Amino acid sequence: MKSQDGSLLRNAAYLGLGLASTIISTLSDRTRNRANWTRGKVVVITGGSRGLGLAMAEEFGRRAARLVLSARNEVQLAEARRLLIDRGAVGSGDDVLIVAADLRKPEDASRLIDEATRRFGRVDVLINNAGVITVGPIENQTLQQFREVMESNFYSGLHCTMAVLPQMLQRREGSIATVSSVGGRISVPHLLPYCASKFAAVGFSEGLGMELRSKGVRVTTICPGLMRTGSHRNAVFTGDASREYQWFSLAANMPGASASARHAAKKIADGVAAGCAEITITPQALIAARLGNLSPEVKRIAMMAMNQALPDAKDGQNTPHRGEEVRERELFPASTIGTSAAQRYNQMSTFAESRLPDY
Repeated sequence: MKSQDGSLLRNAAYLGLGLASTIISTLSDRTRNRANWTRGKVVVITGGSRGLGLAMAEEFGRRAARLVLSARNEVQLAEARRLLIDRGAVGSGDDVLIVAADLRKPEDASRLIDEATRRFGRVDVLINNAGVITVGPIENQTLQQFREVMESNFYSGLHCTMAVLPQMLQRREGSIATVSSVGGRISVPHLLPYCASKFAAVGFSEGLGMELRSKGVRVTTICPGLMRTGSHRNAVFTGDASREYQWFSLAANMPGASASARHAAKKIADGVAAGCAEITITPQALIAARLGNLSPEVKRIAMMAMNQALPDAKDGQNTPHRGEEVRERELFPASTIGTSAAQRYNQMSTFAESRLPDY
């Protein structure tokens, strides 16, 4: 009897080890397949000079992709290219093309795709990441700020998508990913221009995916939560700007509440390679997005409570200020963790070419 019991236990142990080995092997195969899928692909990343764009460039570069980075500032793009080379993310400078362009203009978007195609022969992946963040109460936001944010966060992606689409449809192959936000699922107080633009981006990306899937073009909507990209230093603040910066920078860098840019970039690269329709980076973003659909009233109450805790509007203080200019109230972890992220992802320098920078 004891012999039979021992035999059963051994068989169960062998079976368990076999299942574990199969699971590990399957996961390893999937990881290798994703990395192999990326090898040699031509990946265009807008807003690629810093922040999440630079983090994604590093991740795709390590997976042997050929990179095309675009932003408005050529100096920042050159620095991003140098960082990628120095960190060994790309084999050589020949694997990285930088194109300075204002993608709010359709002609610049067309030029970006044309230059990428001329250099590398095609565009396999377009990642619409260029955008801006503005923070402040509605009383201190202007119509012009809404227009500028919509142009940067929505129309830049639309322009690039329309420019690359003909070649992808002709080949019946390609991937288009749009970086939206959890703010494209739930409208967050004091982020109304940003959220309005991200809602538009989500609607366009989801509809695009429904139309193009049967035509060979894969579309991915990316809705991350808070990420430690250093972008808080180049976000734009109105109203009581220093207090707005204080809460925003704290939230963007809180351990546990925010994801590292490296983790976010890896998850995005995996999701694009797998052809995922949607990617959500943090558990908080997933819960918030699903809660908004399942219980709109709970979502509304939570956002109203958040609004009560945010700074009051300030009469006449509608002029936007970069985070770099209003950091006097900065708290830990933004003062340490956030600064480290800003240094790594090329966010430390500011340039005067635009009030609303790429991130």
